[in-house]
Amino acid sequence: MSEKLKVGILGGTGMVGQRFIALLENHPWFEVTTIAASPRSAGKTYEEAVGGRWKMQTPMPEKVKDIVVMNVNEVEKVAAEVDFVFSAVDMTKEEIKAIEEAYAKTETPVVSNNSAHRWTPDVPMGVPEITPAHRMVIALQKKRLGTKRGFVAVKPNCSIQSYAPVLTAWKEFEPVEVVATTYQAISGAGKTFKDWPEMEGNIIPYIGGEEEKSEKEPLRIWGEIKDGVIVPAALPVITCQCIRVPVLNGHTAAVFVRFRKKPTKEQLIEKLVSYKGIPQELSLPSAPKQFIRYMEEDNRPQVSLDVDYENGMGISVGRLREDSVYDFKFVGLSHNTVRGAAGGAVLCAELLKAQGYISKK
Repeated sequence: MSEKLKVGILGGTGMVGQRFIALLENHPWFEVTTIAASPRSAGKTYEEAVGGRWKMQTPMPEKVKDIVVMNVNEVEKVAAEVDFVFSAVDMTKEEIKAIEEAYAKTETPVVSNNSAHRWTPDVPMGVPEITPAHRMVIALQKKRLGTKRGFVAVKPNCSIQSYAPVLTAWKEFEPVEVVATTYQAISGAGKTFKDWPEMEGNIIPYIGGEEEKSEKEPLRIWGEIKDGVIVPAALPVITCQCIRVPVLNGHTAAVFVRFRKKPTKEQLIEKLVSYKGIPQELSLPSAPKQFIRYMEEDNRPQVSLDVDYENGMGISVGRLREDSVYDFKFVGLSHNTVRGAAGGAVLCAELLKAQGYISKK
């Protein structure tokens, strides 16, 4: 057990914090030893602090129940207990930026699920299968922060996981225009149906800030490093509508694509199923063996049948066909709190450890 890296969860009582704790229960490399949250939770055991608000479908791990929650604002105190932290804090954007950099300055790497640092030029943001090279900017970030081992790395928005990996697999055909509508689960808002009963049988055609993230963040993950910062790609042009639907877990996207070099359907499917990244090559603990699968059935992917594919870390694609306005259209599905949130961040941390950026203090 002592060989495992000691991990802290910042914002451990919220929904994404809970997902981190559930996912890390039997992790071969990482062990949750510290949980930090708001001052009102500090001093209570984790079980007391969460109370009846445990939102995972699996029981709360026994090992964390008696961990005494620390005050997330007591940065030095929390950082002294851990090798690195996952961040899922619920604060304003500026507060999140400040607290994550404060942890980094204690020489504690921060792997963040939050959006605050996604556009900080020297902060790597990525899907490990797509952007391993973005880690190169960490050296410049450390220089800015004045650190030797402390830095911040972030993962992108949950909504884009249902289509950005697909478009990445099709890069050689040069997608130039993309129209996407996302149908997003309520857990993306940190809610269950118990918390949000008015969502049952309802659709809300607006999710604050989501459309901008869904249009812009893929361009950053496809960006290139120039002069030590990540410069977003110019293409494809992406336009999105993001809709909240009465589903607990799983974001679905209906996507239309125009290519500069028009492929065949068979070529597109072959590119999807053969797509691999460094996590697959290294067999990282959380990496799906098959990152993207193509489903031939007309009525797949479905949330109830497919959201947990590859333990929630894989992407399911179906209904690929030629379109009368664009070149092709398809439907993608991903698990928004696993691949799209905590699971994606855990995979980022595994890659950072494998590449030597995260180690024992």
